[in-house]
Amino acid sequence: VKGEKAKIKIVKVNKNFAFGKLLKVIEKSDKRCEPICSIYKSCGGCQLQHISYSEQLEFKKHKVIDCLERIGKIDTSSIIVHDTIGMENPYYYRNKVQLPVGEVNGKVKIGFYRERSHEIIEVDKCFIQDKAANEIMLIIKKWIEEFNITGYNEALGKGTLRHIMIRKAFKTGDIMLALVTNDKNLPHKEELIHSITTEIKGVKGIIQNINDKKTNVVLGKKEIILWGKGTIQDYIGGFKFNISPKSFFQVNPVQTEKLYGTALKYAGLTGKEVVFDAYCGTGTISLFLSQNAKKVYGVEIIPEAIENAKINAEQNGVENAEFIVGKAEEEIPKLIEKGVKPEVVVVDPPRKGCEKSLLYSIAKASPRTIVYVSCDPATLARDLSVLQGEGYKVLEVQPVDMFPETHHVETVVLMSKAAGSAAIFNR
Repeated sequence: VKGEKAKIKIVKVNKNFAFGKLLKVIEKSDKRCEPICSIYKSCGGCQLQHISYSEQLEFKKHKVIDCLERIGKIDTSSIIVHDTIGMENPYYYRNKVQLPVGEVNGKVKIGFYRERSHEIIEVDKCFIQDKAANEIMLIIKKWIEEFNITGYNEALGKGTLRHIMIRKAFKTGDIMLALVTNDKNLPHKEELIHSITTEIKGVKGIIQNINDKKTNVVLGKKEIILWGKGTIQDYIGGFKFNISPKSFFQVNPVQTEKLYGTALKYAGLTGKEVVFDAYCGTGTISLFLSQNAKKVYGVEIIPEAIENAKINAEQNGVENAEFIVGKAEEEIPKLIEKGVKPEVVVVDPPRKGCEKSLLYSIAKASPRTIVYVSCDPATLARDLSVLQGEGYKVLEVQPVDMFPETHHVETVVLMSKAAGSAAIFNR
């Protein structure tokens, strides 16, 4: 923890940095606290439970600043970097959990993977998952023991139950359970359905997903609805979304509203603007932007996500959003060639960040405002550096704590065209 003195064993030395293993804390920080979870040190789910929550928020702010300065070469003293937006209660915030089920020496284990491994650490209660998910997990454990249900052996590709997925809609209270099995056979499923539906309130659907491939991918292609419906409904702000086992939906809906609200504020829309939403996914940010925009164009490479985006727009009565399948770095230049010029561009890329060609295309379109939503401060800093070279200036940075107790941080950045700048468009 920042401010501590510790004894470290250096285990690997690189050119510019080294890796060390903590042996002993000699002088403790008053920000150090006792982890609430008994398996914190072995489970790979959380990394910051030993730090007070206020210090976690400070840590994440400085993580963003460090990346901007070190990787992006951005002078943060000349921009506004806000304090991290945190949660009132940083526990039980996740609306989705995926639990691997394995079998070792005849014993079935349910839990989470140890960090950087596929060793399952057994868990009876997780403090960042919804409480209903913990209750369902215990019911399934009891069912496995009572009826001798086998867990999956990765090495042999044998065993019945591979994963358990539980999703809960926080606004509606709807709950979905998906059981990922190695084949169609799921013995004693009637007994499990009875236990789940009688003991847990709000269950709307129990689904069997079949994944017979030797793969790290959790869900297979085939699904069977065992009980109830195949989807649940939830809201972000005033927008309604149908969620299936395979649907992308932000796992922390409370903080998602704050994240998207910040992006909408930074966009500065008046109702007259054309907006590009690159990496739009299932259209959640696009729908938020559509409230105050003239027209939103969402681009996403995954066809299923675009289909979901169209459905989401239709069921919410949004008529000023258009969704396009394809690579953002290819489709956005096509829109520009057709004469569609954006006043605002929003990007929310995966962890690897944006393709450089997309950044150059955005700069060439010359929007007045760029809003960058990032899940990785390092790739964010790299991409902001490129955009600065193309004539855009960072004005504000807002870290948002989407995943308390972990080292992850989301960031929203406001950029505008620098006064008197001339971008280079000869690429």
